[in-house]
Amino acid sequence: MKLKLLLGSLMLTAVSANAQLASINETFQSFITGPAGPAAAWPQNNWNRVQDTTNGPWVYASGTTNKYVQYYSFSAPNTAGYLITPQIVAPDGTKTLAFTAAITSGSASGATGTIQVGLVNSITDMTSFTPVGNIINLTPENTQYTFTVPVSANQYIAFKITGSAMHTAIQIDDVLYNNSTLGVADQVKSENEVKFAVNADNTALEFVTQKDPKKIQIYSALGQKTTEGKLNRQQFDISTLQSGVYYTVIETAEGKTIKSKFIKK
Repeated sequence: MKLKLLLGSLMLTAVSANAQLASINETFQSFITGPAGPAAAWPQNNWNRVQDTTNGPWVYASGTTNKYVQYYSFSAPNTAGYLITPQIVAPDGTKTLAFTAAITSGSASGATGTIQVGLVNSITDMTSFTPVGNIINLTPENTQYTFTVPVSANQYIAFKITGSAMHTAIQIDDVLYNNSTLGVADQVKSENEVKFAVNADNTALEFVTQKDPKKIQIYSALGQKTTEGKLNRQQFDISTLQSGVYYTVIETAEGKTIKSKFIKK
């Protein structure tokens, strides 16, 4: 009963009917920034939020050069706010979800924060929240987290975000939901990390990175270079490659060389 009363006090945003997505690659760069007020009306890009505009928590887009989604507890400690993805094709157990998150320097002294990923069947009913993996205890370091999304009839991914104290600030960025062949080059955990996955059509690598790499080279399992080039709108074309295992050599914007691999089906 207490949970129902709490959820009843939260502001829920509605989503219009849209095509179900097979994958998500969201950096929030096109979002309108601003706190709970009307300056940043939601939903945005079919993403939704659950928040209390009066007492908190607030969930909104923030940042300038690099944008992200901000959770701010305001005067409601230990109260969850939710960030909800667009509707996805019902998960079949072959997809991976990756994102970066941190508790930020704007938080009150001693504040802690958590995120729990879950699946819901409606953006207006968080009682359907079904956890995916364990609760994440956040750190000040911007860190990547990865989960395998299980088979489910629920078609929205929800980030349940909670701050332990008044004025707790938490950010989420670089959300990538795609095939389980998700690659994180050298498992780098920093703002300059390089994350990618093969898209649903097996025609391109979809990247999530703060700065585009200088160059990408792809080699076959036999060590032969098959293609090289740069990103085009956060994608690298692999439509001409045959099915198989491939290795990537990525030169980052900072000049670092990172090696990884992927499977084209």
